[in-house]
Amino acid sequence: MLKLQRILRLVVCAGLVGASFGCASSRTHESTGEYVDNTVITTKVKAAIFNEASLKTFQISVKTYKDEVQLSGFVDSAQSVAKAGEVARSVPGVGSVKNDLLVK
Repeated sequence: MLKLQRILRLVVCAGLVGASFGCASSRTHESTGEYVDNTVITTKVKAAIFNEASLKTFQISVKTYKDEVQLSGFVDSAQSVAKAGEVARSVPGVGSVKNDLLVK
C-alpha cells in the first residue's frame, strides 16, 4: 500500500510539472495569460481605429502576438496608413506595430 502511494504521488507530481510546462511561454508559443492580454490589446486597437473618423470606413485587420500589433488590409492613402499606425501605437499595452496596410 505504501509503495502504491509513492508511485501515485510521483505520477501526480510528474503530471503537474508537465502541465505547467504546457502553459509556459516560448519564442514561438504564447502562454494563456499572454494570449488573453493580446486579445484585449487587439480589441482596444480595433475600437480605437473604429473611433477614428478617417479610418472607420476601411476594412483593417488587427492581430496581436506578444504585444506586437499587425495591421493589414487596404486604405485609400498613405496618410491613412500613417494614421492607423499612430492610432495603434497610442493604445496602452502595444509594444510595437507592424503596419502592412496597402494603398489601393
